[in-house]
Amino acid sequence: MEYTHKPVLLDECIGALRIRPEGVYVDGTLGRAGHSREIAKRLTTGRLICIDRDSAAIEAAGERLAPWMDRVRLVHSNFSELGSVLEEDADGMLFDLGVSSPQLDDPERGFSYMHDAPLDMRMDRSAPLTAREVVNSWSLEELRRILYDFGEERYAPAIARAIAKRREQRPIETTLELVEVIKSAMPPAALREKQHPAKRSFQAVRIAVNGELDALPPMLRAAADKLRPGGRLAVITFHSLEDRIVKRTLRELAQGCTCPPSFPVCVCGKKPLVRLDKPVTPSAAEVAENPRARSARLRTAEKLDKLDI
Repeated sequence: MEYTHKPVLLDECIGALRIRPEGVYVDGTLGRAGHSREIAKRLTTGRLICIDRDSAAIEAAGERLAPWMDRVRLVHSNFSELGSVLEEDADGMLFDLGVSSPQLDDPERGFSYMHDAPLDMRMDRSAPLTAREVVNSWSLEELRRILYDFGEERYAPAIARAIAKRREQRPIETTLELVEVIKSAMPPAALREKQHPAKRSFQAVRIAVNGELDALPPMLRAAADKLRPGGRLAVITFHSLEDRIVKRTLRELAQGCTCPPSFPVCVCGKKPLVRLDKPVTPSAAEVAENPRARSARLRTAEKLDKLDI
């Protein structure tokens, strides 16, 4: 079957990367290889390094990128290891954050609150920590914290208490068992909201399992360091938590001198590494075609040449 998946903000990403046929590019979140295919098509003597922590994505990419494998290198790794994965500086990097469509669409992975499956949620299936362990072993206080911090769930205390009470009787083993516990702790009005009542809690557990937010600042700093002058960085976020972290970290990378205004001359020596572009969101047409794109935001930046600073 012909592969037809179109990734979020595809045209905007390709435009932002300003791909040169002889350049070196990185797709730090390979997923279904939709972005990678479009990058690889535009290369001649250039190369594309594709990274993903999910071995299933790496395996599937061999087929999806088959026509261009002479210019592609697949790496099973976490983008947090970017500094050690890259052997040379790159002309462009792309990171499409969060859970991928294949992970959501495969019920057995345990990411979805719509299908019954074992509580897993690991992006890297060789990692030791699962959602089952988080839900059944983490303290009441830790559960409350991640529901607040990672899910922005206003009913976090009640949901955490309901989980703790339920697991005293028997472990919570599956996704739909967890959904029922979450729903039991929420008032009727919350259950009638358009958003699924378990969405925020599932997001929180998934982020905790995969350490998604902690990896972002060091990844972005490593990316800025490993870009050549004029190199382009593109990052797609899907929820406010990760977008705030990306926004804050990129602003830090774009900031120059941090000396107090009262200092007559700079003594900190800090120079900006990147110049930021205006963020981009999906068009109404793209959201209509792909509802998962609704919350996406693309942030881009360009590596500065030290001679221009």
